[in-house]
Amino acid sequence: MYVIIVYDVSVERVSKVCHFLRQYLNWIQNSVFEGEITKAELFKIKNGLKKIMDENQDSIIIYKMRSPKSFEKECIGTEKSDVSTVI
Repeated sequence: MYVIIVYDVSVERVSKVCHFLRQYLNWIQNSVFEGEITKAELFKIKNGLKKIMDENQDSIIIYKMRSPKSFEKECIGTEKSDVSTVI
């Protein structure tokens, strides 16, 4: 499955969340990751994020798609990361 994860977490947890997500997904821009993962990897990601975040203060949103072909991506302005390996 293809996922996009966006997060808004407290400053003291931003680098932990970013470092954790880089193990599984491609960094796209501040607080946004995307990539192709398995259901097992998604399970690991959710559990890992729950250990890092404070559910009373932080917000993480996961968009799930069956494949990267099921949506169209358009960027206006400067790409924040090299997306040549993505879609």
